[in-house]
Amino acid sequence: MSATLASAAPRPKATFTTIAAITIGNGLEFFDFTVYAFFSVIIGSLFFPARDAIDSLMLALGSYGIAFLARPIGGLVLGLYADRVGRKPAMTLTLILMAAGSLGMALAPTYAQIGVLGPIWLVTARLIQGFALGGEVGASTSLLLEYADDHSRGYFGSWQFVSQGLSSLLGAGIATLLTNTLPHDALYSWGWRIPFAIGVLMVPLGVYIRRHLDETLGHQPQAGDSSRAKLKEVFQTHAGLVWSGVLMILGGTVATYITVFYFPTYAAQFLHMPLSLTLWASVTSSAILVPVSVLAGRLSDRVGRIPVILWSRAAMVVLVVPGFMLLVAHPQGAVLIGVVAVLSVLLALQASPGITFITELYPRPIRATSLSVVYSVGVAVFGGTAQLIVTWLIKVTGSDLAPAWYMIAAAVISTIPLFWLKETAGRPI
Repeated sequence: MSATLASAAPRPKATFTTIAAITIGNGLEFFDFTVYAFFSVIIGSLFFPARDAIDSLMLALGSYGIAFLARPIGGLVLGLYADRVGRKPAMTLTLILMAAGSLGMALAPTYAQIGVLGPIWLVTARLIQGFALGGEVGASTSLLLEYADDHSRGYFGSWQFVSQGLSSLLGAGIATLLTNTLPHDALYSWGWRIPFAIGVLMVPLGVYIRRHLDETLGHQPQAGDSSRAKLKEVFQTHAGLVWSGVLMILGGTVATYITVFYFPTYAAQFLHMPLSLTLWASVTSSAILVPVSVLAGRLSDRVGRIPVILWSRAAMVVLVVPGFMLLVAHPQGAVLIGVVAVLSVLLALQASPGITFITELYPRPIRATSLSVVYSVGVAVFGGTAQLIVTWLIKVTGSDLAPAWYMIAAAVISTIPLFWLKETAGRPI
């Protein structure tokens, strides 16, 4: 590797305003992307009508998951762009692409209006969103950590997950408000489109705020600084770290998409609780993720990433089945909120230091590409399919505990790399 390529830019001054500028775009993008989950039951009936309500739901969740297929492509293309041209232009491009996808969602005609072209339109908009988000996480998280010093990267990295929590809280809050205030016909005809329209309108704010960030890439594109050379370094030189990172992502992403996004659908469809009540589960989860993620990041700066991740996952493995059993036996609002709250604390404790730990594994010249590929592949394969898989498992097994067992399997497999990866807290990257 050339000296020019390996050189690091001077660490720019970091303030809370800086953190907000980096993460606001990420939050906006996750708001647009994840709000789909809160209206999956409605979208299923409008775009994928079927005789069996569960089949309709599975088709809707399948279209939700198909967007994740575009993530690895977006992660590779936009990650390379961020490592060659810069973090800032890459993040601006992802925002523009996300706005285009969200506009497509807001304007999508239903199956009843134009037949099969309605679902095709919807899936196309989801693919654009997935492509954009595939490149956002790598660029923004790399920028966060490159602003931090060796003893505060856990705190800075935690804001990646905080921004996701805030966007999920906003999305869940709006979904809950619309569900509880709009008449049934209004909600199904135009009410569900409102969050996507809000996402489109908020994107220019993210673009404006990010204009004032400092670039941290550390070099200008060189003649030998080709995409092929970077891909060779990612997939050959650091292949072991790439696959370790994918496994690390597995546990956190399955827990996230079940705990934060699937519980309202699960409780409404299988426990027969009203959607207006079950949406409060996502509000609760998102509200808990914000403060606990910051505390988890600070804790990982003090005691290390691996201990915090390891013990929080062990606690989740022990508690997740009893939590689901309690909810199935007593399908009430208070029980739902309590179970989701406990699981959300454990989720934040593992996910916040986890994203920092994975980012720290890779050298600066290929950091955005490596993280984008690792994150997008892990989330596409395991996160994007989580809701569809557990819905199918419930249908074929007849057990309402299927999501809990799936979360346990994911957590155990995801913990394996911790036994050969080295601690990164406090060390130069």
